[in-house]
Amino acid sequence: MKVVICAGPPTTGKTTVLKQVTKRLIAAGSQVAYLKIDVQYAVEDEMFKKEFGIPVKKVYSGELCPDHCNVMVLGDAITWAQKNNAEYLLVETAGLCLRCSPYIEGSLGIVVLEATSGMNLPRKIGSMLTLADVAVVTKIDLISQAEREVFRARVISAASDISICETNALHGIGIDAVVKKIQASSEIADPLILRGNPPVGTCTVCVGKKEIGWQQHFGVVRPLEGDIFYQGE
Repeated sequence: MKVVICAGPPTTGKTTVLKQVTKRLIAAGSQVAYLKIDVQYAVEDEMFKKEFGIPVKKVYSGELCPDHCNVMVLGDAITWAQKNNAEYLLVETAGLCLRCSPYIEGSLGIVVLEATSGMNLPRKIGSMLTLADVAVVTKIDLISQAEREVFRARVISAASDISICETNALHGIGIDAVVKKIQASSEIADPLILRGNPPVGTCTVCVGKKEIGWQQHFGVVRPLEGDIFYQGE
């Protein structure tokens, strides 16, 4: 089975891209399963079930970071998809944590970027972009050719080895290139390992301490004027 993990900031068109991909994979005779990871509300799984009749799952991360949740549940999700004879498991994450990377070794990591979100977006989202295999740029019909070239250059400057697919996902333009990347990707193999490093350390904010000010906390902290350091035992 091949696993595709699709991340990206909110409202970039991740669901639309994956719907177009699913349509083409099914047309090619492939078995597809879909997993949606979000924080507290999502209906995308119902949309995929209704439109394509494929196995779907939905997980709410709740108080967990969505990418943390992704790491926790993905092993079970892969087992579930294999039991449903899926050849492809498409995972759509909430895309809210810009420091974490939800991609795993041996999977295809896709980051979906909205061309209208500003020329500096590729410089702002860190490992969500730099550790991805493919950058799918959506809504290219809403910007000029010059803006497309600048946005593309900014993506390459942040992730020099990444493949870029420019799309108008709403109308399915440019999606065939994305599907070819997915079909050419490797099958997963044990052990499943997170790609890249998680964020540095854990602090008392992570476990629910609400007081304001670094002086009130332990773990990895930082003041306004200065770098991060470790405080506590």
